[in-house]
Amino acid sequence: MSVIEQKASQKAIDLENKYGAHNYHPLPVVLNRGEGVYVWDVDGKKYYDFLSAYSAVNQGHCHPKIVGAMNEQAQTLTLTSRAFYNDMLGKYEKFACEFFNFDKLLPMNTGAEAVETALKITRKWAYEKKGIAENDAEIVVCENNFHGRTTTIISFSNDETARKNFGPYTKGFIKIAYDDLEALEAQLKSNKNIAGFLVEPIQGEAGVYVPSEGYLSKAKALCEKYNVLFIADEVQTGIARTGKLLAVDHENVKPDILILGKALSGGAYPVSAVLADDAVMGVIKPGTHGSTFGGNPVAAAVAIAALSVVKEENLAENAEKLGSLFRSELNKYIENSTIVKLVRGKGLLNAIVINDSEESDTAWNICLKLRDNGLLAKPTHGNIIRFAPPLVMDKEQLLGCVSIIVKTLKDFEV
Repeated sequence: MSVIEQKASQKAIDLENKYGAHNYHPLPVVLNRGEGVYVWDVDGKKYYDFLSAYSAVNQGHCHPKIVGAMNEQAQTLTLTSRAFYNDMLGKYEKFACEFFNFDKLLPMNTGAEAVETALKITRKWAYEKKGIAENDAEIVVCENNFHGRTTTIISFSNDETARKNFGPYTKGFIKIAYDDLEALEAQLKSNKNIAGFLVEPIQGEAGVYVPSEGYLSKAKALCEKYNVLFIADEVQTGIARTGKLLAVDHENVKPDILILGKALSGGAYPVSAVLADDAVMGVIKPGTHGSTFGGNPVAAAVAIAALSVVKEENLAENAEKLGSLFRSELNKYIENSTIVKLVRGKGLLNAIVINDSEESDTAWNICLKLRDNGLLAKPTHGNIIRFAPPLVMDKEQLLGCVSIIVKTLKDFEV
């Protein structure tokens, strides 16, 4: 890398550090182009993207169909607000409802907004349909969850970095252990004020924790038994990431409320949504919830294109096949490794657990070396590295990435 190239990278980093709030700790690489499974930095170096913008770019970077839909719509009509109808929103709502088999869709922009929306719908349903006394409704959540960083959401997080000095916190949430059906039933059985159970089908930010087989279907059955809404946060796990259209599809579960975001947009434009059937979504009336940008024409066009790509290019099937291959190949290495404890995941949402403490910088240093070797990934919770490439990756590319990962890990073996 030339001195001029180094200066270009450092200038971009310095600008962010000086003028941007320090709410992220990025890997030191400055990107300025992406296509498919690849990204390039300002110096022209090419990398495999193994984070996919936290699974927002499942369809690959700058997919021509998605970008084309965005550009075409942006030249015609971008925003009306919901004060008026536009000719794209209804098309999108119909397309998505039929795609996911729900009656109604409520459009929002970001994953955290969609989660907040689902919580509001759940509480309103509890008061108007279930008969819980107003202000008494409670929602069961899981420990080590990640649903966003709004004030309400961090109120039921146990990530102290996200919580500390942001109180007072919102009441009305009960935390139980993840993947613990007995704990769930104990709460549902003893507390008549529970309105819903909010769960990630796989806990992504916590380190790609996959629950026991049958957990989701049995949890849904318990919710039905006690007249409680089953709310699936599929912001990260949805849209083909885990080898099915939705992660709950692995157990043939239909949530009462489905939360989507990230790859609903193909990474091109902020789009999120909450879907439910009429019996639940019917509690939403004019004035009860809204968003200036939610359901705007560009978002609608982008989401239709993003979902179409998933279906047309068989991305769920590809994720299932390549995910199995990825774990199989890495397990061959892990059998004799001292630096990696295990690999876990489903589809192309995977993680390796580094044989070191959460407080160590080993995983971070491995990611720096992966960057040097042409692959971008990021640690989560200190000693875990998440691997989530775009779902348009092919077998040859995946095996090449496995070689990079194994080569890098070998440098850290004791």
